[in-house]
Amino acid sequence: MRRFWLCRPGKTVDLGSGDGRIVLAAHKCGLRPAVGYELNPWLVGLAQLHAWRAGCAGSVCYLREDLWKVSLRDCHNVSVFLAPSVLPLLEDKLQAELPAGARVVSGRFPLPTWQPVAVMGEGLDRVWAYDVHSGGPNGQASPEPSSASVPGAPRSQVG
Repeated sequence: MRRFWLCRPGKTVDLGSGDGRIVLAAHKCGLRPAVGYELNPWLVGLAQLHAWRAGCAGSVCYLREDLWKVSLRDCHNVSVFLAPSVLPLLEDKLQAELPAGARVVSGRFPLPTWQPVAVMGEGLDRVWAYDVHSGGPNGQASPEPSSASVPGAPRSQVG
């Protein structure tokens, strides 16, 4: 997720935030608040260290939380870099909780049943962007022709 694709104003979260680099990138792109959820306490500490070194310690938030227990109802941007085995369950959570208009970006592995609005990168650097729209079954993400390109992002490939 080299260039940040989560171009929606509002709360940005990274589920399984690891060392915190996505949260820092979101904050530096002006997305606020930027929050990382990570279970591993060592990675939360490392993320906080990186934020401190970047001069953003008071501006970003890293929480030791189980992603399945956090509410996403107020999130407009969600990034995930998770194992393919959890993505079907995550689709259900995202579909049930995210508001219409939210953007989801998945790194390395696509969401199994959602249709991306844009795809960028190759191999291990590939990311898929999804928009959540109302009107589908339970607000399921679906493509919308006007959102196939993301303003400010490099040219994308759809499909």
